[in-house]
Amino acid sequence: MADLIAEEKIDQIRQAVDIVEVISDYVQLKKQGRNYFGLCPFHGESTPSFSVSPDKQIFHCFGCGAGGNVFSFLMELEGISFQEAAIKLAAKVNIDLGINIPSSKGGKKLSKELQAMLDAHELLRKFYHHLLVNTKEGQHALEYLLNRGFTQESIDKFQIGYSLNSWDFVYKFLTKRDFSPEWMEKAGLIIKRERDGTYFDRFRDRIMFPIFDRHGNTIAFSGRSLGPDEPKYLNSPETAIFNKSKILYNYHLAKPSIKKLQYAILFEGFADVIAADRAGVENGIATMGTALTDEHIALLRQNVQTITICYDSDKAGIEAAYRAGNHLQEAGFQIKVAMMTDGLDPDEYIQKNGTDKFRNEVIGASLTWMAFKFLYFRRGKNLQLEGDQLAYIEQIIKEISKLDKAVERDHYLRQLASEFSLSLEALKQQQKQIYFADKRKSNGLKEPAHKPLLVVKPAEELKPKYVTAERRLIAHMLKNREVVYKVQELLAGQTFNTDEHQAIITYLLGFFEDHTEPDTSAFLTYIQDDNLRRMVADIEMMSINDELTDQELTDYIKQVLNYQKLLKIKEKEVELKEVEREKDFSKAAVIANEINHLRKLL
Repeated sequence: MADLIAEEKIDQIRQAVDIVEVISDYVQLKKQGRNYFGLCPFHGESTPSFSVSPDKQIFHCFGCGAGGNVFSFLMELEGISFQEAAIKLAAKVNIDLGINIPSSKGGKKLSKELQAMLDAHELLRKFYHHLLVNTKEGQHALEYLLNRGFTQESIDKFQIGYSLNSWDFVYKFLTKRDFSPEWMEKAGLIIKRERDGTYFDRFRDRIMFPIFDRHGNTIAFSGRSLGPDEPKYLNSPETAIFNKSKILYNYHLAKPSIKKLQYAILFEGFADVIAADRAGVENGIATMGTALTDEHIALLRQNVQTITICYDSDKAGIEAAYRAGNHLQEAGFQIKVAMMTDGLDPDEYIQKNGTDKFRNEVIGASLTWMAFKFLYFRRGKNLQLEGDQLAYIEQIIKEISKLDKAVERDHYLRQLASEFSLSLEALKQQQKQIYFADKRKSNGLKEPAHKPLLVVKPAEELKPKYVTAERRLIAHMLKNREVVYKVQELLAGQTFNTDEHQAIITYLLGFFEDHTEPDTSAFLTYIQDDNLRRMVADIEMMSINDELTDQELTDYIKQVLNYQKLLKIKEKEVELKEVEREKDFSKAAVIANEINHLRKLL
């Protein structure tokens, strides 16, 4: 376990780190006024409601209510502790904490077994690469790669290697370095024989492609045979450190290019990513032999809103592109589709036609999602036949009806009218009929296909006056130490009516005993309760006057104090009705006088 981090080091980290810069590694932010906005990484949304304040060094989502400072952002997003977040931030700004730091690149302390798995993969990655580029044993594998168009630069960048044609070299190599055979079997590097309990290497005489996680840790391998051996590609099994549904190949290397270009290119496999990279396309990523998952979607949302799908151009590839596109569209992405000819995959296309054609005539000429659907729904139809033609037109009109923008709908309806010599007005009329029919069906409140990562809270109702008054007072108290004591004095021993608001004030009083100046980011670190942190971040985002006038302060205090009186009045009114029902008119007169007195105090 890492040592405790000194308080002064925490303050040093907070002052050195820019929350906008940190969050920009996870969320695509755009400046609007004084703040930055983007799509919230904590829940699914298509309209940005996630705000980051560089002045206050805090974030807040107006959709799901998430909020806090730079430490709580990392804690919530990556599921790490405060200490782990501090270690990660300290490394970012080169602050020496002077403590024992866990060795994993993600910053999160791992068990001995998981750390051993990562260390073994890292060691083998280096060894396999060395065998390929520096030894006689790997010479034939290196020549094979070079003959297939791989460059030395590409081999080094993707750390491609070679596994020896041996049954037990890796087993002996790892056990000599005190790696547990049981753990290495769990890591998928060696296999246990059932007949005698001995171990043998999983990968033999194969070109080795290391698989990295988002932090650049080696977590698995894919080994390609050099000859007719089957399978052509032998992959690591899923393990405690390798889950295919969460991994996007090349994500750690492509991330800077993705952020710079503002879009990512999604390929079907890692071979296509490497081939595209050789062609100068550096923002490519790929799933690991699985369909696109919600975990993949969540990872992509952190950096980009536009995805170009570049799958194989055969029937299976086009079907997979359609499924992936629908999933991405439901998640709010802008989608394009890069199409190739002759049933080729990207690697084959580049070898046949060259890098320039791939960049310009495939990636550069990508279709819009709707244009791809025009082609997708043609497949298997003979548009010279009236039945197929009408079925195709109806399907395309249904797809056009799903478009949000009127200009887009008009554009594609005109395209359809022109191609089939149809009346534009007739097409528009049918499109409206389909749109309203679908809308009536959707009123059945069917479950959405893509569920958000977190439940978005509903739009808040208008808050009672006393709640608004308490929130505005807290907003001013966060900015001015003197207001805290002034409010305490005016309350004269009374408390705020909302328990959470009173808890925030209690924290503020403790905070200002040690801090002479307001600092919301520091205060959020001081608060121990996650819910209160979110509430403070929410209140800090309120628009208030720079100065709190005496009249404004008096009005807010009055609203706070009046609430208890209003509750008392309601209580007396219930009591009055009861005694009137019992015909106790003298007691009723007394209660009515008490109510009138309380109302005068409001």
